[in-house]
Formats: sequence, structure tokens, C-alpha cells
Amino acid sequence: IIEARWLFGIEPDRIDVVIHPKSIIHSMVEFRDGSIKAQLGKPDMRVPISHALAYPERWAFDFGGMDLTSPVNLELLPVDSERFPGLGLARMALEKGGTAPAVFNAADEIAVGWFLEGKIGFTEIPRIVGKALKERPVRPCTDLKDILQEDAETREWLGRL
Repeated sequence: IIEARWLFGIEPDRIDVVIHPKSIIHSMVEFRDGSIKAQLGKPDMRVPISHALAYPERWAFDFGGMDLTSPVNLELLPVDSERFPGLGLARMALEKGGTAPAVFNAADEIAVGWFLEGKIGFTEIPRIVGKALKERPVRPCTDLKDILQEDAETREWLGRL
């Protein structure tokens, strides 16, 4: 939701999240007339990431296409906030504004790194992100310099925990 907010200029209260267990649907946009456009692809984040980086252009990559002759399940589920606490933390970061999304991102990257190194359990990731969001001061964010400064300071702060 943080990416959608800033990449596409959408207000947070207009962003909804659903779970697609097969990870074929990477994003959807509902228009005023009720029609929906979806970005579908193999469960491979390289494609949607390349779309975000190249927007509005599309880079030419051969990530392999989908076999549309095979059955495709497009089941969508509501988000279980207890199972996916990171979503609520992302919303909290957007509500706080300023440098809070940079705190969220830095804390998430550090916590995921600690998990991958075996230093913490998977369920500790949102606890660490939440602690950073609650304890780090929120400052105004006017440019990339503010974001990079908060990123560095949050990483340093987490290193002292």
C-alpha cells in the first residue's frame, strides 16, 4: 500500500488489499465505472517490479509467459489482520506520514535480514517493525534526502537494540 500510495498518487483510504493465494494476480485497479484491470503473471515478483521501475514504459524481458489454456484460479480472500500484521503496520506508517514510511521500510529490511540470518523468528519481524514505528520520531519528509537520512538513522537505531 505504501508503494501504491506514492507510485500512483492514490490516497491510502482508497487502497484496499485482498489475498490471491496462487500469486497470479499482482495488482488490480478498479475504475469509476466499476471495471477492473488486473496485472496477471507467473508467481514471480520480477515482472511487477520491472513494471514499477519502468513505468509508464515496459522493459523487454523473457520471464516466461503463463499457459492460459490451463485452468487458472483467481480466488481472492480478505486479509486476516492477525495473520498479516505487516499490513496494519504499513497503514500506520502512512497515517503517521512524514518519515514514518521510511522507518517502516528500513525496520522491515533489517528484521527480514535478521530472520534470514537465523537471529530472530519469522513472527518477530512485525514486532520489530511496530517497535520502530512507535519509538522513532516522525519528521517532515520533503525530498529524497529526508528519506535516506531516516533510513540510515533507523538502521543505526535498530543496530543498538
